[in-house]
Amino acid sequence: MTGRPVDLSLVVACYNEEPLLEDSVRRVIQTLETTKYSYEIIFVDDRSRDRTREIIDRLIRRHPERRLSRLFHESNTGRGRAVTDGMRQARGAVVGYIDIDLEVGAHYIPLCVAAVMNGADVATGRRVYQLQLRSLDRFVLSKGYQWLLRSALNVRGLIDTETGFKFFRRERILPILDLCQDGGWFWDTEVMVWSALHGCRIVELPVLFLRRFDKQSSVRVFHDTLEYSVKLWRFRQTLRRARRGMRGGR
Repeated sequence: MTGRPVDLSLVVACYNEEPLLEDSVRRVIQTLETTKYSYEIIFVDDRSRDRTREIIDRLIRRHPERRLSRLFHESNTGRGRAVTDGMRQARGAVVGYIDIDLEVGAHYIPLCVAAVMNGADVATGRRVYQLQLRSLDRFVLSKGYQWLLRSALNVRGLIDTETGFKFFRRERILPILDLCQDGGWFWDTEVMVWSALHGCRIVELPVLFLRRFDKQSSVRVFHDTLEYSVKLWRFRQTLRRARRGMRGGR
């Protein structure tokens, strides 16, 4: 890869993505090639147990003319840590990540990039659910967590913090990454709340969420609900201390 400027660095965090990775990356590249943006794609594999790493290497060899790179974790660290490591390696003016299952379609990427290029510090996809009986659990969990977050953390203006479709102005997000402590899924809450607390201009763009039923969901309803509740309570205490410190520094 050369040292030329890059508009977009797209981080793809992977864990056991063998069945869908090649097709999803093909769709992402097709979308990015229709835009005016220069880009790089950074694959971060979080110690997959299937052939994901082999597929990543094959994709990089297949596209030598494009800026594709990879980072392989030696142990499983969680999605949040994987995304963070990719962002620290990024060189683009805009840095973002998407869930590679593309339950939010790749065609929304240019909209988020354009929002950041036009003045936003953070642009995310606010998921709009196509209600189906089989996806009702995901809808209910999402709405319930949104209410819990607003109530517990006293954060206004954030609707869908957990979306796996986030884009940032790189110079703004890098110092905020230092504040995020969770290596797993709760990282999404941390990065959005800290961004809001530090005055980032955040836009949430409506995106259609289409649940995929050809892959196994990693959501464990009772376990994850309990774990998130505990983490929310601890994060609430952290935010209280941070807010007191910010008021005292004025």
